[in-house]
Amino acid sequence: MQIYHANIVWSENRDKFAVRRDSYIAVENGIVEGIYGKLPEKYTGAPLTDYGNNVMIPAFSDLHVHAPQYPQRGLGMDLLLSDWLNTYTFPQEARCADPEYADAVYEAFLKSLIENGTFHACVYGTIHREATSGLLEKMEALNLRAYVGKVNMDIQSPEYLCETMEESLRETEIFLETYAGNQYAKPIITPRFAPTCSFELLKGLGRLGKKYQAGMQTHLVESRWEAAESVRLNPECSCDTQIYEKAGLLENGPVIAAHFIFPSDEDIRLLKKCSGYAVQCPDATVNVIAGIMQTASLADQGIRLALGSDIAGGHLPGIYTQASRSVQLSKLKAFYEPEANRAIPFENAFFMATKEGGALFGKVGSLEPGYEFDALVIRDFSDPFREIRPEETVERFCYTGNPADILAGFIHGKAVI
Repeated sequence: MQIYHANIVWSENRDKFAVRRDSYIAVENGIVEGIYGKLPEKYTGAPLTDYGNNVMIPAFSDLHVHAPQYPQRGLGMDLLLSDWLNTYTFPQEARCADPEYADAVYEAFLKSLIENGTFHACVYGTIHREATSGLLEKMEALNLRAYVGKVNMDIQSPEYLCETMEESLRETEIFLETYAGNQYAKPIITPRFAPTCSFELLKGLGRLGKKYQAGMQTHLVESRWEAAESVRLNPECSCDTQIYEKAGLLENGPVIAAHFIFPSDEDIRLLKKCSGYAVQCPDATVNVIAGIMQTASLADQGIRLALGSDIAGGHLPGIYTQASRSVQLSKLKAFYEPEANRAIPFENAFFMATKEGGALFGKVGSLEPGYEFDALVIRDFSDPFREIRPEETVERFCYTGNPADILAGFIHGKAVI
């Protein structure tokens, strides 16, 4: 049993914070037992850590990030997507054919993930099974809840990153079979996106998904080009998402659709049908000029929404930064397209970054009783001349904070920061 004292904030729901000022949170075996304004007598003598007027919040969840791209963050941001991929991304990912190089990259990536308070993530590796296996094993050892994917690409890709269909399926099955029993970091099927995967490959991945009950992550209707190219290559399908449905990839586990910026009504219907997540990556979509997600509209239609850093399309690893950017972009979307969009309040964005994103991984993303104690303590952001409320500290942290403002972090009750 451990007791912590702080101002405690989490998302009660999409539109409302739960705030417990000057309170105690009791943690037993890594699980939140209760939150109390006055510590019950039964806890007298239990170890207590007092964080004073600082603020405790749930740890963050990043539902779209490319681990091998970590070394290129903040580089080439003046390029558009195609040039950026060919100049930086694809050559960088190709270097992960060397397991020693990949190991060094992934060590740095995971250090940054933890320093920024992201304790749950959906992570893309590369086409290289050995290197991606090393990434997954590191995350399992750190008790980081994650889905990690060996990327699949067999058409319309650089020669040095293009697999044969047979090779892609064989390596993916070995990856799925090896790590199917993991407790924390689990394998997930990861076609890069429809234009880089033949339909025969996607059908084969669908069969593997059914066999191993493995979900799927991919880029989905990120750009108008992708939406059109996907249907051009698969003319029997009316939209991008239907390609994956016909391949049997929407029925075996969680479905994570990165970006989801230009969905048709059918894309929305199919993603909602499989309870999939649409993942907004605000910085990345600005950097490569992909577009702005219709955040409020999708949420109103029942689509589950989360946030992603999309390193290295995005240049900052902290999901707290993406929460503030999500609000900013919703205001821009509403300003330029007011007939179909509205701005979201900060409460919505924080919910995406914590409770809704965390739900993908189980009972994480909140500080309610029964949830795993995956938590952060951030410093009080009050000014010397003006005190602000705990929920205002959370907002200010998401707009102006950095890792130095995170005073402590816990994964399943164990201190990691």
